[in-house]
Amino acid sequence: MICKKTVAENQGGRRLDDAVALLFDGLSKSEARRIIDRGGCSVNSAMVRVASRTVKQGDTVEVGVMESGRFQELVLPPEALLFEDDELIAVNKPAGANTQRTPYQLKGTMEFWVAEYFRQHGINEPARVIHRLDRGTSGVMVFPKDKRAAAWLSARFHDGLADKRYLALVSGQPQQEAWRMDGPIGKLGTSRYGIMAGGRSALTEFRVVAAAAGGALVEAHPLTGRTHQIRVHLEASGLPIVGDATYGGAPAERMMLHCAQLSFKNEKGTEIRLEAPLDRAFEACLRQCGIP
Repeated sequence: MICKKTVAENQGGRRLDDAVALLFDGLSKSEARRIIDRGGCSVNSAMVRVASRTVKQGDTVEVGVMESGRFQELVLPPEALLFEDDELIAVNKPAGANTQRTPYQLKGTMEFWVAEYFRQHGINEPARVIHRLDRGTSGVMVFPKDKRAAAWLSARFHDGLADKRYLALVSGQPQQEAWRMDGPIGKLGTSRYGIMAGGRSALTEFRVVAAAAGGALVEAHPLTGRTHQIRVHLEASGLPIVGDATYGGAPAERMMLHCAQLSFKNEKGTEIRLEAPLDRAFEACLRQCGIP
C-alpha cells in the first residue's frame, strides 16, 4: 500500500522517522525506520534512506507499506556470481527477489545487490538494469559496469541478438515435442496479461526436455520480449507453469521458471555464453514429478 501525506506546520523541523510515525496512523517509529532503510520512503518524489533527515512544512512524504513478512534481505552466495570481465557481471538471480527498486523497496533487490557489489570492488558506477526477470523467476541476469557497456548490451537485447533459454516445469503433458506460439500479448489487469486482439506481437518456441506422469520440463526460447510472455504462452498451450498462481499453475514453493542460459556477442565479436544452475526447490519439484 502506498500512502501519501503533507507535512503540516507543527511537524516541520522533525526527523524523517519521527514525521513518518506522526503522519501515518499505525506506524511506529521503529517501523518507520525499517521502511526508510529499505528504500520505501520518498520526500517530494525523491527516495530518502536517512532517517535523521529533517522535513519541513509542505513536504510531501510517501511510504510503501508492505504486508508483514514480505521484505527479505538479499544475501547471495559466492557461486551466484556466474561471470565477470572488465565490462559486465552476470548473476544467478534467486526466485522471490525483485530485479529493480519498487515504491516499497530498494534494499533486497538485484539492483541494490549489484550496486553494493560495485561499491565494494571500487567500481564507481550505478547498477544499470537493462533487462528484467519477474520476481518469481530465477536465473541469468547481466549488469554492465559502465555507460559504454550498457549501450552495446542494451542494443543486443533491443535488436533480439541476446539468445535466452528458459526452463519451465509445467502441469499436464505437451501434445508435441516442439511447437511455436505467436499470440499477441496485451494487459488484462493490474498484474495479468493474455493473448488478445490488438496486443503486441509475441513469438516463443518450445520443446520438451523431459516428461513424466507428474508433468513436463519444457525449454522456452522467447524471440520477443513481452511482459509475462512465456507464462502467457504456456497457459494458452494448456500447460501452466507449476507455482504460477496468476496463470493457473499448481501450488508450489516457487514459480518453476528459470532463465538457464543467455548468450550474445560482445563488442569484439566474442560470444559470451552464460549458464545458471537450478536451485534446490526447483530440483526437488522435478523429483516429485518423477523427472530426474
